[in-house]
Amino acid sequence: MSDYAVIDPATGETVKEYETITDAELDAAIASTHAAYSDWSRATTAEQRAALIKRVAELHLEQKDELAAIAVREMGKPLAQAVGEVEFAAAIFEYYAANGPGFLVDEPIEVSSGEAVIRKVGVGVLLGIMPWNFPYYQVARFAGPNVVSGNTILLKHAPQCPESAAAIEAIFARAADEVGAPSGVYRNILATNEQIERVIADPRVQGVSVTGSERAGSAVAAIAGKNLKKVVLELGGSDPFILLSTDDLDAAVQDAVNARLDNNGQSCNAAKRFVIADSLYERFRDEFVSRFTAIQPGDPTSDDTELGPLSSSAATSRLASQLARAEEQGATVLARGEVRGNFFPPAVLADVTPEMDAYHEEFFGPVAMLFRASDEDDAVRIANDTPFGLGSYVYTTDEAQAARVADRIDAGMVWINLVLGDAAELPFGGAKRSGFGRELGRFALDEFVNRKLIRTA
Repeated sequence: MSDYAVIDPATGETVKEYETITDAELDAAIASTHAAYSDWSRATTAEQRAALIKRVAELHLEQKDELAAIAVREMGKPLAQAVGEVEFAAAIFEYYAANGPGFLVDEPIEVSSGEAVIRKVGVGVLLGIMPWNFPYYQVARFAGPNVVSGNTILLKHAPQCPESAAAIEAIFARAADEVGAPSGVYRNILATNEQIERVIADPRVQGVSVTGSERAGSAVAAIAGKNLKKVVLELGGSDPFILLSTDDLDAAVQDAVNARLDNNGQSCNAAKRFVIADSLYERFRDEFVSRFTAIQPGDPTSDDTELGPLSSSAATSRLASQLARAEEQGATVLARGEVRGNFFPPAVLADVTPEMDAYHEEFFGPVAMLFRASDEDDAVRIANDTPFGLGSYVYTTDEAQAARVADRIDAGMVWINLVLGDAAELPFGGAKRSGFGRELGRFALDEFVNRKLIRTA
C-alpha cells in the first residue's frame, strides 16, 4: 500500500491510493516555490499577495460541498462539521486578505536624528507539516498569513489526507492563474519522512510549521535545530474544563459535552479533563454522563450526525488501549459502549490519579475524565498538573475569580464561560509540551518574517 491513501473510516474501504512524490519531483517542487518567492513574492506588494488569498477564500466557498465530502471520506468528520470547517478556512483566508497588508506596514522608531523603520518582509520558502483532523482549517491558518507576508509554501499533509491536499493545491493553482501569480506560491508534496528531512535541510527552505503529535514535533524540531531553521509547533493538549460556580448547570454541562465531542473528540484544544468544584461534582457528573453518552456515533454523511467514526483503525486501537489500561490501573469507568469498527461510543473516567498513565496522556477521541476539586486552589493545581498547556476553559459566576484563575492557568489560551469560540482574529497556540509560536490573529504574520531595520540619516 502507498504511504498516502484515502481509507474511509466508516467502512474501512480503501477509496484511492496516491503515489509518493519522487525525489526528482520533490526537487522540482522546492525549485518552483523558491522561484515563486524570488520572482513574485519579493516583487509584489502585500495588497497584491492578499488578492491571491482573497480568491483562494472565494474558491473554498464555491467548492465547499465538494471539499466537505472529501473530509468525510478521509477522516470521518460529520458532514455538517466538515462544511463548517471549510467555511472557517475561507473566513481565515478572508481575514488575512483584508487585514494582512495593514499588519505589515512599516513601524517607525523614534530616533534622535534621521529616520528609522522596521519593515516586515518574507523570508522565503516555508514547509508546513499538517495533520488529518482539520485538513482545511490547519492549512488556512498556516498558508493564509504567510503568503500575504511574502513567503511561499511547501505543504506536506497527513498520509490519510491526499485528496484534500490535492484539492487545496488545485484551488491555489487556479487562484494564482487568475490573479497572475505563479503556481509555485503553494505546492503540495506527498513526501516520506526521509524526504521531509531533506526538505528541512535544503538551504532554500527557511522555516517549518508543524501541527501534530509531541513525537512528530520533537522529531521535526530536532532536524530543524540542526539546520538552524525556525520552527512553530502546535502539538497535543489535554485541556481542563474548570467549573467553579454556575447559575445554569444545564448550560454548563451542554458546553462541556460540546467541547469534548467536537470533531469526533479529535481536536487538540478540546476540553478533555473536567475539573469540577466539590459542591457541584455529583450533579455535574450525573448530567454530563447522561448527555454525553446519549450522543452515539453514526453515519458521518448524514446531516444530523453529531459523532462520526474515529479517523482510522490505528486511532481506534490506540484509544481502546488507553481506556483499557486506565481501567486496569484503577480508574473508574462511569460509562462506555461497544466499539464497532471505528465507531467509538463516548466513555467517561473518574478517580484517575497521578500514578496512572491516563492522568498524563491525551485521549484523542470521545473519552472524558472527571476530577473533583475541593476549592479554587485545588482546581488550578489539577488543571496545571499536566505536561500540556494548549487551551483551558473556566466557568464561574465570579468575574474576579475568572480573572484570577485565568492568570494562574499554565496554557496558551483561556476561555471564560464559553467553548468553541475560535476565530480568525484570535491567536492560537500553547505552552509547555503543547508547543510554541502562534497562528491566527495578527501574531501569525510575525512568525516567519524578517523584521528588517532601515535607518536613514
